[in-house]
Amino acid sequence: VQTIGFGTTQIEGRGVTSVDRVDPVRALQLAHADVSRKQAEMRACLGAVPLAEHEWDAYVSLAYNIGVPRWCRSTLVRRLRETPPNYTAACAEILRWNKAGGQVLRGLVRRREQEYRLCMGQ
Repeated sequence: VQTIGFGTTQIEGRGVTSVDRVDPVRALQLAHADVSRKQAEMRACLGAVPLAEHEWDAYVSLAYNIGVPRWCRSTLVRRLRETPPNYTAACAEILRWNKAGGQVLRGLVRRREQEYRLCMGQ
């Protein structure tokens, strides 16, 4: 998969190619549009669960990385949809997403620890 800017893989409804180029302003516009779409998808599967801004920011970072469909099907979202929401357990679920290809990756461990701390308001 080719990426452009900040990881965008689609431009105007088509996949990017190795010849596609954007300037920094356009890269930011594409990233903003991409994140806005993903946030709308996340809100749709999460429902009306109230979240603090720091929690939402941590979940957006995670979902952007793992994909919104996987995030929506996760135990993390199930914890948030409990009555009452189990916020602490949901934040802890972030730490489980530390593998790629079945292998624990140090970079993902660090990223997930940062997202977890953000989620917990630290």
